[in-house]
Amino acid sequence: MKSNCLILVLACALFACSKPQYPHVEIETQLGSIELEIYEDKAPITAKHFLSNIDNKVFAEACFYRVVHMNNQEGRDIKIEVIQGGLYHDSIVDQLPTIKHETTKQTGILHLDGVISMARYEPGSACTEFFICIGDQAHLDAGGLRNSDSEGFAAFGKVIKGMDVVRKIQMQKEEGQMLLDRIPIISIKRK
Repeated sequence: MKSNCLILVLACALFACSKPQYPHVEIETQLGSIELEIYEDKAPITAKHFLSNIDNKVFAEACFYRVVHMNNQEGRDIKIEVIQGGLYHDSIVDQLPTIKHETTKQTGILHLDGVISMARYEPGSACTEFFICIGDQAHLDAGGLRNSDSEGFAAFGKVIKGMDVVRKIQMQKEEGQMLLDRIPIISIKRK
């Protein structure tokens, strides 16, 4: 009887280890791949929206286009380090649905190294543009000083493989934070 219970426990453990707890997404670029895990349980609105954009091929023409590092934020007291991607053109983005803002106080997902979050102008304006943190970015959390509204940004997942690719993208040539040569997202799909 004990051996049957032990076998059952081991089988359950192996099954649990073989299936990721969170949905995984792979972003392929010419500089390499980035793998994300998406926290549907902690940020249900934002995660569902991002995954829906992937499933509906909204990101078919997406790219990484903006890089922010310590040397390209002249005149900013609060400095951050991120790469930003999405559809790039406001004329396209402005026609797509936006989502309700989920703050880091609500989700508990802080803007730590590798966290992916939605870009926005004001709370409730996030749509298709996203960014990945390079290093810990507490000023992007709710109550942080990067936004005058203190609502922060809606974090919803984290890079689990490919931070070297994120850093390569951040170091590409830019002018005024905009990449001189945008990095096309060759594919973005669930794993």
